[in-house]
Amino acid sequence: MSRNIFLFFVLAASIALFFVLNLLLGTVHIPMMEILRILSGGGNNEIWYNIVWSSRVPQALTATMAGAGLAVSGLQMQTVFRNPLAGPSVLGISNGASLGVAFVVLLSGSLGGVALSRLGYLGDVAMSVGAIVGALAIMLLILYVAQKVKGDVTLLIIGVMIGYLVNAVIGVLKFFSPEEDVKAYVVWGLGSFARVSGDQMLLFVVLMLILLPLSMLLVKPMNLLLLGDDYARNLGLDVQRQRMLVIGSSGILVAIVTAYCGPIMFIGLAVPHLCRAIFRTSDHRLLMPGTALVGASLALVCNLIARMPGFEGALPVNSVTALVGAPVIAYVLFRRKGSY
Repeated sequence: MSRNIFLFFVLAASIALFFVLNLLLGTVHIPMMEILRILSGGGNNEIWYNIVWSSRVPQALTATMAGAGLAVSGLQMQTVFRNPLAGPSVLGISNGASLGVAFVVLLSGSLGGVALSRLGYLGDVAMSVGAIVGALAIMLLILYVAQKVKGDVTLLIIGVMIGYLVNAVIGVLKFFSPEEDVKAYVVWGLGSFARVSGDQMLLFVVLMLILLPLSMLLVKPMNLLLLGDDYARNLGLDVQRQRMLVIGSSGILVAIVTAYCGPIMFIGLAVPHLCRAIFRTSDHRLLMPGTALVGASLALVCNLIARMPGFEGALPVNSVTALVGAPVIAYVLFRRKGSY
């Protein structure tokens, strides 16, 4: 027990450290004392003040919440499907968000002549709403299918097929869209923690602070689901209902994060494996909060790398998360030798 407490303390301290580094490091050097003054409401340099409050603080908060949400979502999916390679996008929910944004960015430009994505703040809101509607629509479809099929593998395959179907529709929209709109859509698809600011950031943080604790209420059913459906039923668990609750929780987390940040890859897939290796357990009472902390810390690291001094602008977050996540997945495959 003392080891687990120590690990939680280290993870919380790592989040605090990387959060501070996200405020301190960037293309513009701002002294640490000046950052402390700005955070306390002081500071004489208006440019530095705007950089900290309008860019670095929103990015750090967004990365923290998005990383935690994607990591918890990935753990839920891997538990429900008992598959080490299941992730937040496995059921096509991320593809649904992409389809929603594709309608906003590509179809609106083709039909109306002016894409909503080029309307500034209104365009950003429209893209977020489109992503949420698209992701939730696919999630509702998956929940309906989950009631009709019994096997997890069948549901997994159906989810993958839905993802392919959505990508085909997006491909058709790209083909008939102007080059500028396609570019705007591709940029959104690269993922970024820098899109969320102002009231949008506040709403995003509040939503995640509500959804993450609610997802922790599913710890006991997830532990029972690990034992197998028959054993869980013998212990009095309504397996079908709990599966739908876990899938719904995971889907909503993915929908919200994708709507605000774009499709962020590998964090939800890799972090649960990192957390199992750190805590050396399959008990979700430890894994759920631990995964949220590891996900938040890793997302802050990826955001820090993406905008390190020396880079012009910022690297796509997905490029950085892939560099971190791909070796973890490869390690899991080699270590487990294809078994789970």
